[in-house]
Amino acid sequence: MNRRHLPSFPLPFLIVETGQPVAPMRRYGGFPHWIRVAAGLSAGQARVVNVEAGEPLPEPRGHAGVIVTGSAAMVTDRHPWSERTADWLRDAVDRGLPYFGICYGHQLLAHALGGEVGDNPAGREMGTVDVELHPDAAQDALFTGLPTRFAAQVTHLQTVLTPPPGATVLARSVQDHCQSFRWGEHAWGVQFHPEFSTAHMRGYVQARRDALQRDGLCHRQLAASVSAAPQARRVLRRFIAHAARRHDGGHAHAHAHSHSHSRPDPSRGPHAR
Repeated sequence: MNRRHLPSFPLPFLIVETGQPVAPMRRYGGFPHWIRVAAGLSAGQARVVNVEAGEPLPEPRGHAGVIVTGSAAMVTDRHPWSERTADWLRDAVDRGLPYFGICYGHQLLAHALGGEVGDNPAGREMGTVDVELHPDAAQDALFTGLPTRFAAQVTHLQTVLTPPPGATVLARSVQDHCQSFRWGEHAWGVQFHPEFSTAHMRGYVQARRDALQRDGLCHRQLAASVSAAPQARRVLRRFIAHAARRHDGGHAHAHAHSHSHSRPDPSRGPHAR
């Protein structure tokens, strides 16, 4: 899918910037640029807010959808900017705003909706891995029709240990039991990075070589095993098309449906902030 095949939509997508790439990769731009290019959005179709730098989040209703980036920060550190963003996104998805969280954004969605995030018991997951879809993914708007197993780029230490109440887990990998989940009809989180090219992934492996060595992993072998992940990128582009179609003709129905989706109050659960 390329830009000319995207449905028309009058509102921009909001990209919430929660961190910066590793230093050697910043010459290629920041996460919002990588995501915008991978999603097939023009510069005029995206608005970036850097919450890590303290920029305020706007009203959700002025956007076709929201994408939350990855970060070197940890959700469990509960930085004030991160907790404010969690509060904002909880309200936004309750209102039915289409949401797509990548890595940190995936974990932050789980945290905001009452799930549990923490260190991955299987340790660091990095490089190109196989993502395996669960049966529920066959009827999912973003995953339907994709191969049941496809390659994706990953780099993370923490994970969604317990999905939020009411969530549907859509995919897993050998080291991570929650590579993706959906909450309601318009909110998704993916642990993998659909915006990463092979160059991005190899750059990350090289930048983390000392940490990988401490973990008993060989960065040269990991870099050599990096391969393209076109199906993972399709998931991101399908989100853009899904959100665009929703605003093209189904806004009222989707908005009403989102309010009918029941969710326990996270403030009453064990993961209250």
